Amino acid sequence: MPSSPTETARRSRPAITLAVVLAAFVTVPMSISGAAVALPGVGTALHASGAPLQWVMNAYNLTFAAFLLVAGSAADLLGRRRVFALGAALFAAGSVAAALAPGIGTLDAARALAGIGGAGVFASGGAILATAFDGAARTRAFAAMGSAAGLGLAAGPTLSGWLVGGLGWRATFALHAALLIAALSGVGFVPESRAPRRPRMDVLGAVLFVAALGALVLGAVQGPQWGWTGPAVLGLLAGGVVLLALFAAHQARTADPLLDLTLVRDRRFLALCLVPVVTTFGFVTLLTYLPTYLVGAGGMSAGRAGTVMLLLTGPVLAAPPVAGWLVTRGVSARLLLGLSLLLFAGGDAWLTVIEPGSSAWVIAPPLLAVGLGAGLSFGINDGLALSLVEPGRAGMAAGFLNTMRVGSEAIVIAVFGAVLVSLVGTRVPSHALAARVASGDLTGGDRTHLAGAFTHALHVSLWALAAVSLLGTVIVHTALARPRRTTAPTPAPAPDPAAVETR
Repeated sequence: MPSSPTETARRSRPAITLAVVLAAFVTVPMSISGAAVALPGVGTALHASGAPLQWVMNAYNLTFAAFLLVAGSAADLLGRRRVFALGAALFAAGSVAAALAPGIGTLDAARALAGIGGAGVFASGGAILATAFDGAARTRAFAAMGSAAGLGLAAGPTLSGWLVGGLGWRATFALHAALLIAALSGVGFVPESRAPRRPRMDVLGAVLFVAALGALVLGAVQGPQWGWTGPAVLGLLAGGVVLLALFAAHQARTADPLLDLTLVRDRRFLALCLVPVVTTFGFVTLLTYLPTYLVGAGGMSAGRAGTVMLLLTGPVLAAPPVAGWLVTRGVSARLLLGLSLLLFAGGDAWLTVIEPGSSAWVIAPPLLAVGLGAGLSFGINDGLALSLVEPGRAGMAAGFLNTMRVGSEAIVIAVFGAVLVSLVGTRVPSHALAARVASGDLTGGDRTHLAGAFTHALHVSLWALAAVSLLGTVIVHTALARPRRTTAPTPAPAPDPAAVETR
């Protein structure tokens, strides 16, 4: 039987454990945001465009999302350190293969392999911290993990831009490989842990879940190209829903489920898993599409747009440690999470002040508000969610939490892009022109009119994002409320600062 978290932490080297996990958690999101900057260079060098080029991103996102839950359960079964090391090795191998790819097909396959590795890293990395640290130390560790993920997202485009400009697009993927190889060098100092009972792997459940999520993500990312009402997209989406229903039915019957459904029946755990979904609407969509608006309709250079985006990403680096510190000092986690989601709603609505030619001073307050909201939730949410789960299911819980995060990103970003094109299309004469405008290309017509169409579409979308974020705030805040006692209270143990305080 594995040691308790406290005993494990005493025997391990916590500083090295934390450094290894943080290095990986910087790199995996960096590979998402940084690879997008390399796409133009990839297209030119490999003579690729359209869907094959876009699958440099889609292949990574699809396998990353689909394998997270499987990786989390495998970590509980086989060992968190072992799955982390295997995931890091696969990610590094995929990144090396991407850097050396002779053609676009090889590059897409390499990115799919890296996505599987990234799933192993993310699912087991959070579980390693949850079992290697406890109390205030765990809160600080997860705050650092949130900062690392934010740093990767924020620094990815800038580093990739420098590398592409100086050394070419292959250097971007080589950097990702180098960082994960460096993390692997310290894996031997990370404590191993696994579930007390080692059941058989739920192979049928894994196949059903990977197929279900793969169908849903594929349908979402191909919807804008194949048409949302086309038989292929409708078939994928309907098939994904049916497979998910079959997966849930199988999990309820099997003795050793891939996902213990009692996890999702815990309303507080499920609420904390909804936080990254709301974050995708309120923050990640801006991170993805706002630079396109700033360059296309705003007329900024790519460098200037990147500098302005620091107003959005900067708070993500600074706020997580502050959030963790506040929780350890007794500030209500429920209050902080509610505030973070409200900042998404308010910031997205406030950003409707943006117009072509708006100065950074005009959009700075809403961007800082949204970035602060993301930083607060990044700092405490994962640690709080895993504090509600016994150590034996930490990998499963981390896998489900990150499936909600990455799956929502892949689907919401694809749908948001399609909505943006549709809204632009209400003010321009053709769908093809609308697609070009939404991608930042304002040639082929009156630039002022096209910029106005893009602005109208962005404003409507921002109001929708604000509404979804506000609804998410209400749902999460309500679900995190402590249930009323119906019997006389019993003496409680000493409070854990990492536990969800809902006062």
